[in-house]
Formats: sequence, structure tokens, C-alpha cells
Amino acid sequence: MAGLQFELVSPARLLFSGSVASVTIPGSEGEMGIYPGHAPLLSTLKPGVVTVYKDGGSPDRIFVRGGMVEVNPQGLTLLAEVAIPMAELDAEALSKQIRNAEEDLADAKPGEAQRKAADTLNQLKALQSAL
Repeated sequence: MAGLQFELVSPARLLFSGSVASVTIPGSEGEMGIYPGHAPLLSTLKPGVVTVYKDGGSPDRIFVRGGMVEVNPQGLTLLAEVAIPMAELDAEALSKQIRNAEEDLADAKPGEAQRKAADTLNQLKALQSAL
């Protein structure tokens, strides 16, 4: 069976482009496994880990913070708001970012600023749990 053409793109860079055996993505409705020949699909993403399974070798793991995914006859395209390869994450720096986000949330005024601070903190904690 032919592989699945997969591209993962963030505003900062192209993180992956190539043929893969399958990809697991954190869809807003739950984890989804995408394989060659998958039915067409359009979905939003929640913060989580995308796991890319290539033929042979260990899987690549990439944290994404929101975005969109499209499956069509040509393959799978994932457009992430933020995407960070798990190998590039620094646990100590992430802990410091979480502490700063907790302080920002405590200092935020009720309303939009508080909601944004809570969203940022939740996304950082999701990233930490993915480690």
C-alpha cells in the first residue's frame, strides 16, 4: 500500500513533509489515527501531540497548540498555530513559563485578559503533560 503524504506547517516553519505510514492527531473531538486511504476530513485541533509513524524507525512527536487538519485524496495537511518538536523542549524552561503564566493569571483583570491568561496557562500545562 502506498504511503500517506503528510505536511505539518506552522507560521514559523515547515516541520514535516513526506510520505508516512500513519499519523495520530489531537482532534478537537478526540485522538484520530489517519492512514493511507482515509476518508476526507476537516477538523480543528486541540493542544496535544502529533505522532508521525514512518516506515521503520521511531515515530516523530510534535506538540501542537491548536490549528486545523485536512485529509483529502492527496494526503493530510496540518496547519498548526504553534508546533514544537518534542525533542526541542526544555522541561526547566517550560516550568518557568508556567510559573510566569500563573502569575499573569493572578494579576489579570476579569474579562478578556483573564480568559487569555487562563488559555495560555492551560496550553503550557498541556505541553508539560506531553513531556
